[in-house]
Amino acid sequence: MNKLLETMRQLRAPDGCPWDKEQTHESLRPYLLEEAAETSDAIASGDIEAITEELGDVLLQVAFHAVIAEESGVFSYEAIEQTIVDKLIRRHPHVFADTEVSNSDEVVSNWHAIKAKEKEGKAPQIDVPHSLPALMRASELTKKRKWESANRAELEEMMAALEPSSASIGSLLLAIVGFARSQGVNAELALRDELLKRDV
Repeated sequence: MNKLLETMRQLRAPDGCPWDKEQTHESLRPYLLEEAAETSDAIASGDIEAITEELGDVLLQVAFHAVIAEESGVFSYEAIEQTIVDKLIRRHPHVFADTEVSNSDEVVSNWHAIKAKEKEGKAPQIDVPHSLPALMRASELTKKRKWESANRAELEEMMAALEPSSASIGSLLLAIVGFARSQGVNAELALRDELLKRDV
């Protein structure tokens, strides 16, 4: 990581790259989303070389933001790393402390309980980021808000009464995402995989 950080510092130096020097946390937002999506595609393809390259691009985004923050003195890469290490240790007491679990469901349950305790007394934050792709955000919201998942009969009824409007299509899509989640299917990944099959 140090080599990557040093490379980014050189790119951001006065005699470095004009484009890299102009970037800010805000200007880099779309690249972070794009690189994460490209990494997901690479993983779906099973191409090890592509996965390695795309994970490098994601890591570059972390380094880029760390160096920008370092320049203004707000935080450093070391702070990013320490924050995630502390979080992992805190949220895995079955590994790093004496909590006992019998399966992964208990691990997830403990994770959420610890996360909720950490947030006590803090200002409320958006629990489902607005910048997520719409299908992924809908899936997270249906889970976190405990919205009712549509069953097959409800979906068929909605489709039969469907009107050609943005609102009705949106309602149908939300129902489909909820139904997919109730069946253990990630709608975002299912659609991505279907598009990959057809995009030949």
